[in-house]
Amino acid sequence: MDFKTFGKKPSGARKMRIESAFNYSEGEFRNVEPTSVNPNNVPMLKILKEFMNKPASVKPPQELPNIKTNLSAITSNTPAVVWFGHSSYFINSNGYTILVDPVFSGNASPVSFFGRSFPGADKYEIEDFPEIDLLILTHDHYDHLDLPSIQKLRAKTKKIVTSLGVGAHLEYWGVAASKITELNWWEREELNASTQITATPSRHFSGRGIKRAQTLWSSFVLEIGNHKIFIGADSGYDAQFKKIGKEFGAFDLAFLECGQYGVHWPQIHMFPEQTVQAAKDLNTKMLFPVHWGKFVLSNHPWNESIKRLVTAAEILQQDYVSPQIGEVFYLGQTHEQKFWWELE
Repeated sequence: MDFKTFGKKPSGARKMRIESAFNYSEGEFRNVEPTSVNPNNVPMLKILKEFMNKPASVKPPQELPNIKTNLSAITSNTPAVVWFGHSSYFINSNGYTILVDPVFSGNASPVSFFGRSFPGADKYEIEDFPEIDLLILTHDHYDHLDLPSIQKLRAKTKKIVTSLGVGAHLEYWGVAASKITELNWWEREELNASTQITATPSRHFSGRGIKRAQTLWSSFVLEIGNHKIFIGADSGYDAQFKKIGKEFGAFDLAFLECGQYGVHWPQIHMFPEQTVQAAKDLNTKMLFPVHWGKFVLSNHPWNESIKRLVTAAEILQQDYVSPQIGEVFYLGQTHEQKFWWELE
C-alpha cells in the first residue's frame, strides 16, 4: 500500500472557497435532499458479515468478453465511446479526447488485495491511450480516482475538470495546478469554442479516509459540438435528475450508474429500475449504464443490474446501449446490441 493514495485534505485558499460554498455547512458538503449512507441504521457488523459472505455469483464465471481497440486510431464526426468496465470510459468527438474516472491499476481500493478487477475487464492500461484533452473526475472514491492511473496520466493530459476540493489530491500527487479546474454544482467552464462543461448535483458522498464529505461529488453536463451528454456520477435517485433535464433540455446520451446498489444503502446508489427512470427524467435519447462489470462492491450477482435495467428499459420504452468492454459505440449510428453478459 502506498500511503500517498489517501490523498490530501483541502487547505488554504481551496479550503476557504469550500467553506463559502452554498452546499457546505457544519464542516462538510451536503446533498440537495437529506441523505444517509445507512438510513435504516443497520449495525455495521451485520453489513460486514453479509459482505464477507457474498455468494459466488458476485463474480463472472469466466473471463468477460472484450475487444482490444486501438484508441489512437478512432476517427468519427460523432462522439465515439469506449467503455472499460465500471465508470471508466473514453470519448472521442472529432478528435477531441475525453477520459472519465480512469481506474486501471487493477483494483478499486487503497490495498492491492481488495476490489480486484474481473478478468477481461483488465485489458487496458494508461499506455494504450492517446493524449487526453479533457480528464473528468466525478469524485474522490477509490473506484473513481486512482492514484497509479493519475500518475501515469499527468504528462499526457492537457486539462482536468473535477469537483470542488478534489484538486487537493491531484496537486499532492504531482499534477500541475494550472491543469486543474474545480467546479461547484451549477458552475460552468468553457473549454473551447465548441465545448462547455457544467457541474451538476448528484446524491452521494466522498472521502478517502475516515472523515467523509470534505470534497464534493458531482455529475457533469458536457456540451460538445451539437451534442449534449450527461456524465452521471455515483448517485441515489432524487428529484435532481428531473431538474437537470428541465435546465438543459433533451440529452443525446446519458451515462448513469447501474450497479453496486444494496438494500442497506438505498439513498446513495440507484437500483436499476431507478436508473431507467433517471434517464426518462433527463429526457435522454440513449442510456449508457455504467458502474458495473468490473469490481465487486456489493452483494448482488455481477450481471443482475444489467438484466434488471434491460427489463425496466423495455417497460418504460427507454433506448439503451451496453457494449462489450473495449467495443466502440458511435453515437447516432445503429449499434448491434449483444447480450454478452449472458455467460452461464
